[in-house]
Amino acid sequence: MELIQVRVDSETKKAAATLFDALGMDLSTAIRSFLKKAIAEGGMPFELRLDEDARKAMAAVEKMRETSEANGNNEMSLDEINEEIAASRRQRKTLK
Repeated sequence: MELIQVRVDSETKKAAATLFDALGMDLSTAIRSFLKKAIAEGGMPFELRLDEDARKAMAAVEKMRETSEANGNNEMSLDEINEEIAASRRQRKTLK
């Protein structure tokens, strides 16, 4: 038998252990069951999908990427972007 190690925060581990204990199994048995079900299903044994907020966020990021490419600044480094912002702020202050 092989060993698999998984890192997870202590609250998640405790909550999962409590849940699976109530179902009559330990964490190792639950994880083995998950892996066997995934193999049987040929993928994740549950539906994965993004909620509406995540889809909107992804669309906004894509729009920003497209705008960046259209403006020719998608190749800028973070330092260049920060300098451009600083220059814009300096210019705005002199116009006041």
